[in-house]
Amino acid sequence: MIVIIDYGMGNLRSVEKALEKVGAEVAVSRDPDELRRADRIVLPGVGAFGDAMANLEKRGLVEAIKGEVAAGKPLLGICLGLDLLFEESDEHGRHQGLGLLPGRVELLPTNLKIPHIGWNQINIRKESRLLAGIPDGSAFYFVHSYVVVPGEESDILCETEYGCTFVSAVERGNIAAFQFHPEKSSSLGLTILRNFAS
Repeated sequence: MIVIIDYGMGNLRSVEKALEKVGAEVAVSRDPDELRRADRIVLPGVGAFGDAMANLEKRGLVEAIKGEVAAGKPLLGICLGLDLLFEESDEHGRHQGLGLLPGRVELLPTNLKIPHIGWNQINIRKESRLLAGIPDGSAFYFVHSYVVVPGEESDILCETEYGCTFVSAVERGNIAAFQFHPEKSSSLGLTILRNFAS
């Protein structure tokens, strides 16, 4: 069972439908007890970092997420769900994140148009079972203005170019997350979700 965390932000239905399409058993929930019963957890999200953390806190989900990750449960972050894994963000002031990975979130340092919207390529930095069947240079769908700056280079899974080089995916142990939207990225995105589900 994969539980998609509902904290009031993000297009949960598209993530749910994509996981169902690859054969996963999926539930959408804001109940911390549901997270404890899940085999895997997905943290999606669209919107502002500070609002997202406030919503997670209000629903008692911060400690539940940290506890399940500490117990070794696989966690997949998507878009804002990637940002939330880090220690802090500069988005509209300074906000504390989940602190599951060292590093911070900053405005995308580019002279190109922000937000970065559309298809762009990933450069794979290390091997991962999540990227099985994904060729280096594959294109995925992005919508974001902020990027993560990991404190540990070894956590970087993929990078992408958009007037600068930014981190587009991270992985450490049972934690993985993508800046792009696998659920909006056609067959290759579904491949990533299938790899996570299995």
